[in-house]
Amino acid sequence: MNINEIIKGKKIVIIGLGYVGLPLLHAFAGKYKVIGFDINESRVKELNDGFDRTLEISESQLNDVKNSLSFTHDVEDIRKSNVYIVTVPTPIDSSNRPDLSPLIKSSRLIGTILKKEDIVIYESTVYPGVTEEVCVPELERSSNLEFNKDFYCGYSPERINPGDKEHTVTKILKVTSGSTPEIADIVDGLYKSIITAGTHKASSIKIAEASKVIENTQRDVNIALINELALIFDTMGIDTNEVINAAATKWNFIKLTPGLVGGHCIGVDPYYLTYKAEELGYKPNLILGARQINNGMGKYIANQTVKTMIFNNKKIKDSNVLILGITFKEDCPDMRNTKVIDIIVELKTFGCNVDVYDPWINRHEEKKSYKHGFIDNPFENKKKYHSIIVAVAHRQFKKLSQVDYESISIEEPVIMDIKGIVEKPTWKL
Repeated sequence: MNINEIIKGKKIVIIGLGYVGLPLLHAFAGKYKVIGFDINESRVKELNDGFDRTLEISESQLNDVKNSLSFTHDVEDIRKSNVYIVTVPTPIDSSNRPDLSPLIKSSRLIGTILKKEDIVIYESTVYPGVTEEVCVPELERSSNLEFNKDFYCGYSPERINPGDKEHTVTKILKVTSGSTPEIADIVDGLYKSIITAGTHKASSIKIAEASKVIENTQRDVNIALINELALIFDTMGIDTNEVINAAATKWNFIKLTPGLVGGHCIGVDPYYLTYKAEELGYKPNLILGARQINNGMGKYIANQTVKTMIFNNKKIKDSNVLILGITFKEDCPDMRNTKVIDIIVELKTFGCNVDVYDPWINRHEEKKSYKHGFIDNPFENKKKYHSIIVAVAHRQFKKLSQVDYESISIEEPVIMDIKGIVEKPTWKL
């Protein structure tokens, strides 16, 4: 079997054009004719106009491959494709249970146009078994075709890091898998043709699914340990960062810093694994405990802010508090599952008036979903604040000086530094 000859004739479509799908589409467009499909018509229109609101791909990058790609929201435009790569979100509901509805809907849609010999590859993060136990039955029902006889599946977990311009999709080693040994080779060859960092072919789809979900679970547990240490050392009056720097002088110490754990991956993926574990009768206490610690950090920071304000003779009720940054990480506009919201909600229970400034978001767009007082640059107006919380380490905030903070503070500034970027904070995590 000549893999290069086989993949050369593949007609690829990417289903879902968000933070994962669009960079992947761009990577494939450098070598193949590829179609990007999304049910969001406005998203498709923006991309056709050369604008990516996620800021992952620039207009010039899109123009560089414009002859190799197209965007559509019409399923008829992708009917002739024979490789469908699914990159839709896999969120959790209000009870922290997996919400597989985007995957199920995508599988049903693909099933309506699925043909013999077609391959469906899933990239969305799931618990082991979802591809073959949830998605495949939907494909079979919609297509009236038989799995591993008429059509095939693969799984290659996404490893996109939003906002990271160094570790882009082609520079991150890719795990691949397929529903048969032959399909596994084809899927691996397809990705290997665009991923310069190389690939790792897993022995089964379930192995590949499990590998992805534990990547972020491991990070979540590690960060939870550092967060808990920060809570302990804060109670002791010890500088956590100094402790970490001292411990990191040992070669095998894993150096992490405390903070908020948000975003679509680390704060969500562990619940996929714990859901399946509990369904099978195993209670994953360590993972759930880590989630509890990390989910409580926003409230803890808000309470520390109030305590610090009281200690510095600042009023609490009707006080003005400024939050600098609301995205879940620095230098990107991604607000998914941001835990800065927890700080805001808790402060409002104390009667604080909270303003939020984030230069990376379109406040007119985001305020449709988040009713939390987005403002323009506070350093360019006359409003003063009783307390300032530096919540995200955007590069714009790293440039701020003590004079800048004093210029918008009521009397002596109270500066709460979550990210360790303020020269003289009143309190830092």
